[in-house]
Amino acid sequence: MWRWLTSLRMRLTILLVVAGVAGALIYAGVSRWPVPQVLHWLQTQESFSAHASSAGVYGGVLISLLVLLPLALWLAGVVMAPVSRLLRALEGAVASYRDGDFSFSIAVDRRDELGELIRMHNALGQTLREQRQHLVQRELLLDTVVQNTPVALVLTDAIGRVAYANIASRHLFNNGRSLQGMDFSQLLAAGPDALRQAVESGEDALLSVEMDGGEETFHLSQRAFRLQGRPHRLQLFRRMTRELSRQEVATWKRVIRVISHELNNSLAPISSLAHSGAELARRGDVARLPGVFATIGERANHLHGFIAGYASFAKLPAPRLAPVAWQPFLDALALHCRFHLLGEAPERPGVFDAVQVEQVLINLIKNAHEAGGDEDEVSLAITQAGRDLRIEVADRGPGMSETVLAQALLPFYSTKRAGTGLGLALAREITEAHGGRVLLANREGGGLRVTLVLPQTTPR
Repeated sequence: MWRWLTSLRMRLTILLVVAGVAGALIYAGVSRWPVPQVLHWLQTQESFSAHASSAGVYGGVLISLLVLLPLALWLAGVVMAPVSRLLRALEGAVASYRDGDFSFSIAVDRRDELGELIRMHNALGQTLREQRQHLVQRELLLDTVVQNTPVALVLTDAIGRVAYANIASRHLFNNGRSLQGMDFSQLLAAGPDALRQAVESGEDALLSVEMDGGEETFHLSQRAFRLQGRPHRLQLFRRMTRELSRQEVATWKRVIRVISHELNNSLAPISSLAHSGAELARRGDVARLPGVFATIGERANHLHGFIAGYASFAKLPAPRLAPVAWQPFLDALALHCRFHLLGEAPERPGVFDAVQVEQVLINLIKNAHEAGGDEDEVSLAITQAGRDLRIEVADRGPGMSETVLAQALLPFYSTKRAGTGLGLALAREITEAHGGRVLLANREGGGLRVTLVLPQTTPR
């Protein structure tokens, strides 16, 4: 009840009633009493008799205006004063919110609709302050994590300028100095070509580059998205050298255990059979000796085949560089595996060890067929990029996860249950012996692309 009585509607109703009553009283005063009586008295005076007839109506109107105008101004001031104060306060609050200051609040001393509006405004300000503080804390936490992560992070805008970079990226590309606003393509141009080419490809990749007098392995992840309606690209450069070194040591330990296990599985029966053969020979039972010797030979051949696979990796000879004509090389390769040649082979002969590179391509194409994609999508592309020769083998299988991609070039690493792990490792060993490098990248739409980059030098 009290809220209804103090509402703006009730106040406006009372104001209109007061205005109506005031108008009626003024009208009665002008037309009935006392204005007519005063005018009549003035007409009886000789000094005013000349003007009384002409000033009767106009005088009444003038008197009404002189009475109503101050009253109207006073009522307007009384009614509009709270509204004017509220509007000025709201104007200041909106200006503060626009400037990012949500600490502004308005004092409440009313119990009508305007007071309710002020209380709602203050509650909104409190909510905005809490949300802003929460966002600031989250942004601070996120920035701390991003800045101190060992992964180099670079965010570029639509024209390729750096919009954000963490500490690791500043040390990687600009000796610890800020990258803000710099042209990222110019920073890449000053670094290794392999890194620049991997970024320009727009795909995830695992690559090795020469940096600071040593070889560094990076895993590159790239993602495109829109930020505030504008296209941006995020590049993540993760150093994998230490991790690969640890994985390589663990792999060698695993290989040693596998070889030791295989040796024990083969030598123990051979030793037992040799002892049995000696016992049979001592007894003169020579009829059973051929079977014993056949079993020993079978186990020895199995052991020889097992050891030969790994020995071929360790005894890989130095490549014999020579000019290689492409058409005969591709015809010979097609006899061992099926592939689809993209484009035309370069007219200029390549310079590499034909036997070793052919073995690498046979392994890679065989792996591409076993990847599970369409066999007709297994392709081979040969391009000449400056002084480098690029040979790409691509498939449309499931590709590789980030974990597998990071370990794929480790010696003897294999995702197959019975795999020897010599395929990609042999490719890396032969390519690096040629002074080149191996790049792995997942393809858009599914699949894997393995690229051999071989420098073209004049053979001696």
